[in-house]
Amino acid sequence: MASLKTKQYMVLTSSTIAFTVCFMVWMMFAVLGIPLKKSLGLSETEFGLLTAIPVLTGSLVRLPIGLLTDKFGGRIVFFILMLATVIPIYCLSFATEYWHFLVLGLFVGLAGGSFTVGIAYVAKWFEPQNQGLAMGVFGAGNAGSALTKLIAPSIIAISTWQLLPKVYAVMMLVTAIGFWFLTFDNKEHRTASNASIGSQLAVLKDPNVWRYSQYYSIVFGGYVALALWMTHYYVDEYGFNLKTAAFLAACFSLPGGVLRALGGWLSDRYSAHTVTWWVLWVSMLILFVLSYPQTDLVVQTVTGNKSFHLGLNSTLFTVLIFALGITFAIGKASVFKYLSDDYKQNMGAVSGVVGLFGGLGGFILPIMFGMAVDITGVRSSAFMIMFGVVWVSLIWIYMSEVRPTMEKGHQEQMALKKAQS
Repeated sequence: MASLKTKQYMVLTSSTIAFTVCFMVWMMFAVLGIPLKKSLGLSETEFGLLTAIPVLTGSLVRLPIGLLTDKFGGRIVFFILMLATVIPIYCLSFATEYWHFLVLGLFVGLAGGSFTVGIAYVAKWFEPQNQGLAMGVFGAGNAGSALTKLIAPSIIAISTWQLLPKVYAVMMLVTAIGFWFLTFDNKEHRTASNASIGSQLAVLKDPNVWRYSQYYSIVFGGYVALALWMTHYYVDEYGFNLKTAAFLAACFSLPGGVLRALGGWLSDRYSAHTVTWWVLWVSMLILFVLSYPQTDLVVQTVTGNKSFHLGLNSTLFTVLIFALGITFAIGKASVFKYLSDDYKQNMGAVSGVVGLFGGLGGFILPIMFGMAVDITGVRSSAFMIMFGVVWVSLIWIYMSEVRPTMEKGHQEQMALKKAQS
């Protein structure tokens, strides 16, 4: 019989691989949407909706998936979830109309619920002092977004875009079967059988849950939105072909996934609050620079008019989104460290709520990106929108965490001085 340590490592490894494949499927339209946009003649807003539609389902199912995970255990829920996506993925290869892709995308989006079930399943196998790192390793499965950008263009190049859904369907089926045979169940990790859905949903009354949801809407929702949008952005803004654009877009997606373990380690060491606070500040500064549109200026001087061009070239832009990907990766782990610290008994339900709002951010933002481009014609408007979301999060964390801590410290200092006098 396998030891506890062996079970921990097998559960973590198998779950991370399964989540990586699920995320590859969930982000499939980031690449698949490019040829579809051309063949279907889609506007920017329609393209944004197409890429985001799987994210909607993946977000909405997170809460019920979290409740089911608490109730029945992560292994069976994760397995069934993966199997449920195989047929819809395969059917995408036969779709011909825009609405076909939207409807099938809703079912493919079930793969996005894998994060909620997986994070709760993995966390319960590890001791509190190691949960941040374990969840960070699992969360590295976000790198599936980068793998899609690296693999999908080559698959499409072999034949046509119809080959990609077929390959991904087979990949999902094989992954589900492997996961079932390489993982374990522990009934002690389940919520007590007399726990009602109402008691599990009571977390919605906790204001901290809503605050953590806001943080997650940018570090995860923003990550998902940009992972969907970056390939398209490179094609239109810098004129790259699909393969090159997807490769460069992976510079954002890859660190945004694999470095999540670093965020878990930092959160274990320095606290979730400290790490999240700095993540938001760094994100806002990077997004401020990314927001500046390509600009041509004509300045009247004593010797005549002089023209200047202000804007990011593709190299500097890639460096900045690489840094943003690292920042978001750390932030995704630090937010979930809050949850493992504060909600040990109902991690599935709470992670479902937070994941729901994070996922909704990933659904709403690409549509907003498309609408902003259609209205203003400025592609960097996507980063302007995200800048505003981070600004809201910074205000919230300051008012709810930083300021009360400062006031408490000030009161303690005053009380100490009074006692000394």
